[in-house]
Amino acid sequence: MSFRHLIGGAVALSAVAAGTVGVAGTASAAAAPATVIAVQGGHGKHGGHDGHGKHGRATAPERVLSNSALVRASHEFVESARRHGNQRVTMVIMERAGTIRLVVRTRKSGPQTFISAKRKAYTAVAFGQPTSALSGNETIKQIPGTLTLPGGVPVKFKGFPIAGIGVGGAPDGRIDEMIANDVLRAIER
Repeated sequence: MSFRHLIGGAVALSAVAAGTVGVAGTASAAAAPATVIAVQGGHGKHGGHDGHGKHGRATAPERVLSNSALVRASHEFVESARRHGNQRVTMVIMERAGTIRLVVRTRKSGPQTFISAKRKAYTAVAFGQPTSALSGNETIKQIPGTLTLPGGVPVKFKGFPIAGIGVGGAPDGRIDEMIANDVLRAIER
């Protein structure tokens, strides 16, 4: 039997019976993000453990951006905004689980730039594509929290999106996207 449990968020899933999962709570999109741990029941020679500690196969590694990658992203964002005409923009980097890992604002960027950057980062990581590539998708536009204007790009590991970079505030979304792509290249270094 397997079950999933969301820790630290507002939604908790637990196994009710073999193959049955019940929802113990619900959350709004603004609730704190959760970490998902998938637990597989095991019948190995160590009572479900693989001999590598108490939890063995009950945990799985999750790919996230390193702190050094986030520092590179921050520096490149500021430099790229300067190179592209001293843009008044904000950058948000969001992990796959919805956790915001980094927010950087240039001086004099307005409050709306954070909202735009956050929604672009969310859209890029959720759908694994640049937001500009999703602009014609009417279904995605209907999902709360998404924004398909240019300026969001995914960060991928082995083809799977692990984070999203969102930039908002430039007078043209193509400038936001150029800055986001500069940041992506700095992360990949």
